[in-house]
Amino acid sequence: MNLRIREKPWRLMLAINAAVLFGVFLHKISLPPYVPYIHLLADYHFGFAKRALIGAIVALFTAKVPVWLVFGLGGAVWLATAGLFVQLFRKTFDFDEKHFPLFIFMAGSPFFLKNFMHTLGHFDIYGCLFAICLLLIPARSLAYVLLAALLSATLILIHHIHLLMYVPTIAAIVVLRYYLMQSASRLSIAVGLASLAAVGALFIAAQFYGTMAVPETEFVAYLQGRMADPSRADLLSFGYIWYQPLTKEILDTWQRLPHNLLGIPVFAFLIWLHAPLWQYFDRLIDALSVDAHRRIVRAVIVVITLGYLIMFAIVFDYSRWISSWAVCLFLILHAVKMLPAKAAQPISAEDRKTLARGWVATLIPRVGIVRPF
Repeated sequence: MNLRIREKPWRLMLAINAAVLFGVFLHKISLPPYVPYIHLLADYHFGFAKRALIGAIVALFTAKVPVWLVFGLGGAVWLATAGLFVQLFRKTFDFDEKHFPLFIFMAGSPFFLKNFMHTLGHFDIYGCLFAICLLLIPARSLAYVLLAALLSATLILIHHIHLLMYVPTIAAIVVLRYYLMQSASRLSIAVGLASLAAVGALFIAAQFYGTMAVPETEFVAYLQGRMADPSRADLLSFGYIWYQPLTKEILDTWQRLPHNLLGIPVFAFLIWLHAPLWQYFDRLIDALSVDAHRRIVRAVIVVITLGYLIMFAIVFDYSRWISSWAVCLFLILHAVKMLPAKAAQPISAEDRKTLARGWVATLIPRVGIVRPF
């Protein structure tokens, strides 16, 4: 038995990751869901508003929102994301022995499914879910571009910060899977540009015109009326985020900056921990058959990273942002693998340093929301 475990350490890591995930879930459901719960209460009762789409959908099915719905809905979305990612990995790489280390560095990464479990109920995972769907379905017609635009608009209505968080990754997937693989026509380029403009306009409307049209006290009173247990008024303490201007968010972020910058060495360590994955990603890019594809992929990575740097300057949930940045690169890696290329050397399953990094990544339960861990 011990011999078999030593011979298949990567499969043992998978089992331990599952146990760690369950532990993160048990810890998560013991915490009060301040921000996720209030997003299930806010809807379009007072007119168009930012961050209100999920609450509006919930309102179609129930007038009173129980607290457990945060974990029920968030858990369902997490399971869908995890299941579809497994399908995506099978489609792109298959689960043979040579690709199992790559699967562990992705699925077992503290940046990915474990951190999404810790942030259960938050909106980040919706962007990941939509991007995975776009990686799974065929990209053969303009309908693909229009679907990506629709999903991007949905993300903006869920939370406008998706314009920097996952919309660039969705746009990159469309470029890599549709525009580089099909012969781009004037019509397809025009539709793509029009889609980008429409999503940008929706962001401006949500950011600058999405403030609730009534006083905050009236808005909070309405939210309390939607609660299944109105005595839990403590869960409404974040009602101010529907009124806070962008300038106030930036000010708060810069006031917290000296303290939050202390987490940068931890983030750097976590990124370094995934070195075998980044090295494999670089080999994949180098193996691309078309020079222009290599340049475009590297430009895409720069654009996505710049979006996250802007987020770092605006909103202080640094652990979430760095985690989603890594997830975006995981997804772009899959898109790159779908381009014409020569074979790239996979991650070594026998290298001792790689094994050590895999074990450390497996044992780290998550990255966090604002500060590391």
